[in-house]
Amino acid sequence: MKIKKMISTTLAISLLTLSLTGCTTKEENKVVNGVSNGKVQIEFWNALTGKNEEILKGFVDEFNAQSENVEVNMVSQGDYWENGTKLQAAIAAKNQPDITMLEVTQISQFASFGTLANVSDYISEKTQDDFLDGLMSEATYNDETIAVPLNRSTPLLYINKDMCEAAGLDPQGPKNWEELKVYAEKLTNKEEGIVGLAVPIDIWFYEALIYQQGGEIVDSNNKVAFNNEKGVKALELWQNMMKDGTMQLPAGEGYDAWDTAKDAFINGKAGMTLQSTASLAGILEQTQENFTVNTAFLPADTQYGAPTGGANLVIMEGSSEEEKQAAGEFIEFMSDKENVIKFSMDTGYMPTTKSALESEKMSKLYEEKPQYKVAVDQLEYALKRPSVVGYVEASEKLMNEMKKCLMDLTIDAKESLNKATSIMQDVINKNNK
Repeated sequence: MKIKKMISTTLAISLLTLSLTGCTTKEENKVVNGVSNGKVQIEFWNALTGKNEEILKGFVDEFNAQSENVEVNMVSQGDYWENGTKLQAAIAAKNQPDITMLEVTQISQFASFGTLANVSDYISEKTQDDFLDGLMSEATYNDETIAVPLNRSTPLLYINKDMCEAAGLDPQGPKNWEELKVYAEKLTNKEEGIVGLAVPIDIWFYEALIYQQGGEIVDSNNKVAFNNEKGVKALELWQNMMKDGTMQLPAGEGYDAWDTAKDAFINGKAGMTLQSTASLAGILEQTQENFTVNTAFLPADTQYGAPTGGANLVIMEGSSEEEKQAAGEFIEFMSDKENVIKFSMDTGYMPTTKSALESEKMSKLYEEKPQYKVAVDQLEYALKRPSVVGYVEASEKLMNEMKKCLMDLTIDAKESLNKATSIMQDVINKNNK
C-alpha cells in the first residue's frame, strides 16, 4: 500500500456530473479495437506493475482461452492511485471499464457515488462465503458486498537473519517497540553505512503504530481520533529513532521511497525494513545468494496490530447486465481455489479464500518457506482501514506534515501532530458535508 496523489473528491464529484467532449465511449472502443468472436467483450483495468502485472496477465490469458462466452481485455493503468484518478475521469466520460481493481481505501469513495455494482448479484454464494472474513470488512458498503479480494496484503517486518545473528540478536525479530529500538541500534553500523531500520514514511505504517496502542485513526463520527498521547507516541517513536541514527527516511516520494528502502535492505545497507507481503517473492529471490530473510509481525506496543492493504475487484454499475454477468464469471475464475493458490505463491500476496489457505499446497509452501505464512497469521490482529470518503487525500496531507517533523528533528512532535491532524480533519469535513 503506497500513497500517491489522487485528485480530490470534490473534483471527482464535479467530474461525475460533467460530460467530457472528445472521448469515445467504451462501446465505440470495442468496435474499433476489440476482436468480435462471439464472446462478450469486457474491459478490465489492472493496477499492478512489474512482475506482478505479468503474473496477472497470465491469468487473464488463461481465462480467455478456457471461456466460451467471455473475452477479457486487460488494460494497464499504472499504480493504484493512477488507476483511481483515471477511473474517475472515465466515469464522467461514460467510458469506464466493466471491472477494475481498487485499493481498499478507495472502495468507499467510489461506492458513495453509486458507481459500483453489488458483486453478490454476479457471483455464487459459495464463492462469496469462501473469502477470508478478515479481508471482507473492506469489501462492503451500506451492507452490500461491492467488492471481493484479489491481491491482498499486510505489512511485514523483513529481517536480515545473518546480520541479526552476527549482532547476537534473535533472528526471529523484535516482538515490541522497545525491542525494535534495541535491534535497530545494534544493527546500525555508521562506519559501513548500515542503518538498523529503513521505513518508507507511509500512512499504512503509521496506522499500524496507532492500532498497536489500541487506538483508531478516524472514529464513527468521521473525526480524527489519534490527536492524543497515542498519536504523539507513535510519531515520537520514529522521530527519536531518526535522532539516534538507527532509522532511515528513504529518499523519494511514494513508490520511489518504498523502492529505496527495499533496495537498502536487499543490498545489505539496512538490517530491517517494513514492506508489504507483496514484495516477499521478489525480496527472497534477490537476496537468496547473499543472506537469509526472515519475516515477522509488526512489533507490538500494548498489542499487535496491522492494517490490511492491497486491492479488491469491483464491477462497475454503469456496465450492461450482460457485461456485469461476464465480469462475475471472471471473478469466479480468479477466486477458484487453484488459481488463488497459484497467484499467492507466484506473487507473495496472501491467499484470499479459506479453501486455498487450508489446501495441502499452501501448507507445504508454509512448511518450506515460513516467511509466507506470517502475513496470514498476522490477520488475527488485522484491523479495518478507515473507509471515510476522502481518506486517501486526507492521509496524504497528514503524512506530508509528518515528514517535515522527521526531516527537521527540531520540530516538536506534538505541535506537528496538531497541525497535521487539523489539516486532515479539514479534508475529511470537506468531503463529508
